[in-house]
Amino acid sequence: MALLAAGCAGPHRGTGRPGDPIVLTLLSHYASGTLRQALQGPVDEWNATHDRVKVRTTAVEFGDLLTTLMVRQAAGQGADILHPYCLWNGQLVRAGVLRPAPPEHAEEIRRGYGPAAVGAASVDGTVYGYPTEAQTYALYYSKRLLREAGADGPPRTWRELEETAYRATRRDRYGNPLVQGFGLSAYDDATTVGQTLALLHAAGGRFVAADGRSTAIDSPAGRAVLTLEHRLVARGASAPAVNVYRAFPAGRVAMVIGAGWWTASLRELMGAGYRDVGIAPVPVPDPGRRPATLATGFMLGVNTASPHPREAWEFLRWLNTGRVTARRGATATRMSALQVSVGSLTGRADDMRALLGTGGDPNLRPFLDALAYAVPEPNVPGAQQAKSLLRKNIEALWTGRRSVDEALRTTRRQADREVARPW
Repeated sequence: MALLAAGCAGPHRGTGRPGDPIVLTLLSHYASGTLRQALQGPVDEWNATHDRVKVRTTAVEFGDLLTTLMVRQAAGQGADILHPYCLWNGQLVRAGVLRPAPPEHAEEIRRGYGPAAVGAASVDGTVYGYPTEAQTYALYYSKRLLREAGADGPPRTWRELEETAYRATRRDRYGNPLVQGFGLSAYDDATTVGQTLALLHAAGGRFVAADGRSTAIDSPAGRAVLTLEHRLVARGASAPAVNVYRAFPAGRVAMVIGAGWWTASLRELMGAGYRDVGIAPVPVPDPGRRPATLATGFMLGVNTASPHPREAWEFLRWLNTGRVTARRGATATRMSALQVSVGSLTGRADDMRALLGTGGDPNLRPFLDALAYAVPEPNVPGAQQAKSLLRKNIEALWTGRRSVDEALRTTRRQADREVARPW
């Protein structure tokens, strides 16, 4: 029972073994703050109402999660339930870490979640877990800065995006940026690559080919995206060295493409000033083109090494399909209620509409709408390494160290080796 001392124990002893309950461990990146508290709530509820099976949570920071998953697995100390970033699923499956979802669970997942969420939680058509937080990308904009630039509203096409960005850009007499018309961020993989892939999908392109064995960014769509970004930097509308996570809420960036999770951070940081933030779909190259964007996400799955897979899947079904009464009487799954409470979404569109319709942040609605047309991030075995290489080449383009053609060729050559080699 000492294993249950960290706030996760139920009030009674169970009967998983004579005199003792089964204790399932759950490893996630919900290591601090509201995320940790939000997950602990339903875990405590489970432990208080189930005698035979208990759940104990453990967490590491996101930057350490993949290494922790692999190292603990190699040492025979892997958790029963894992909460990986879906980009890593191919690598984890190839390494024998993730257990396929049993047929009844796989059917529930395919039936209950949107295509992007199901695709992210699957590898080669096999479902490996319940999607949790689902992130789509959209255009954040400052209503005030666009109004001052003479724009009637957010841009819908790339031409409108450029025109608005150039008009909104302001510099001091020394040429230093005061306001970026369009923020391009070199902060991390998620921002540098995420915004580029969102534009790539809007142009009808993709990063990894359909067969998963090569990259496909060296294409007309890929060239169009990198040319657009290069032009924005060269003409001074974008300053990638500036941290957009600080500059946008300070009123120094007019527009930037980002994921839905940022809304909660902005709302807390900006206070009343958050009213100035608008959200719109990612602009498309030409009028009339169907919208598209990037979707990323996480999932909860079961370790191949878990001695209690049936109990682990049963807990995941309870957490991700069992419905509760949430805010203002709306009913939703426990996981959907958890995600909305921290300003995020799940891939369950019906849950999201019910929850957002009862006082949720209206800025989340464009991200919810995007679940219907977003493209899941590729999760082939070498996806994380390929993504990091793409980031380096994008940044080399932004800083003038590579041309558009050089960035495309180098990305293709380097990333192809990662997605093609056996892991």
